[in-house]
Amino acid sequence: MEIKGIACAVPDHIVKNEEYNEVFGEENVRKFINMTGVETRYVALDEQCTSDLCHAAATRLLEKLGWEPSSVDALILITQTPDYAVPASACILQHRLGLSEDCIAFDVNLGCSAYVYGIWLAATMISTQDLNRVLLLVGDTSNYGINQNDSATAMIFGDGGSATALEKSAGKNIKYFLKTKGSGYKNIIVPAGHARSRSRKEVDGSEYELSMNGSAIFSFTITDVPRTVESFMSQYNIDMNEIDMYVFHQANRFILRHLAKKLNIPMEKVPLSIERYGNTSGESIPITLVDALGNEESSGPLKLFLCGFGIGLSWGGIYLEMDKSVCLPMIYTNDYYKEG
Repeated sequence: MEIKGIACAVPDHIVKNEEYNEVFGEENVRKFINMTGVETRYVALDEQCTSDLCHAAATRLLEKLGWEPSSVDALILITQTPDYAVPASACILQHRLGLSEDCIAFDVNLGCSAYVYGIWLAATMISTQDLNRVLLLVGDTSNYGINQNDSATAMIFGDGGSATALEKSAGKNIKYFLKTKGSGYKNIIVPAGHARSRSRKEVDGSEYELSMNGSAIFSFTITDVPRTVESFMSQYNIDMNEIDMYVFHQANRFILRHLAKKLNIPMEKVPLSIERYGNTSGESIPITLVDALGNEESSGPLKLFLCGFGIGLSWGGIYLEMDKSVCLPMIYTNDYYKEG
């Protein structure tokens, strides 16, 4: 399996966290920015959905690669903000992209670890199902389900969609780990809005909004994640000094610095996109790659370690090699599917 291209799209609507000075107070906003690193975010229009951003990224990527839509064997969409409760948004994207009726298309519900799980899933499908080309789409939009009066969530999340083209290639393997700790599922949760709350006559409006236990997430991230990474590197005899880039889920700058310190990784090997794009959930890893490499004119192989962690609780890591030229420049769009 080989990554042939990565494209990302964000809304053409930028929000500066300084705009929240009147809501939360200038000092509180400054402290928030200093801790999380989030200065600006790209926020979707009310009409824009995850599928719109993923569609923009996938369209540009297919054009750049010269892939005929009929040559795509499978489309995987990983999101926690689908267009509808049903049907799967992957089916809508299969139609919009003009893919073949023989194309496998389905949704997966994952957040912060989505990209790592998605690469593993696509690689597994290619190696075991005799598929040649898989399109992995990962994205989320936060234009609903966020309490704009809660400083912990209102200023941190940005929106985006990504498309990664994967193709069968001889001798190209990935090394990975995938973990789940479902006992922590309540630490990041939207309690109401689906089957678990359907029998309750009264539901507090706040239960339709995202709730996070920040201290529990921080503890999980700086204990379980580095311990698993170190075990993984030891298991596969990977020299951490030879890795060119460590691309982590962009949870917040404070967490990322702690992770790097615990793993003895120099920060110059840990690209950050959170200052400009915020925490973009499952697509934060490809967004960070595109932000770092999308405007590179040179090519050449890179040894990468990608690591996602958070909601679920779930986490995972992948070690692979990729040419830096596969990343396309960032796409900015306010387009949306008017037929939807």
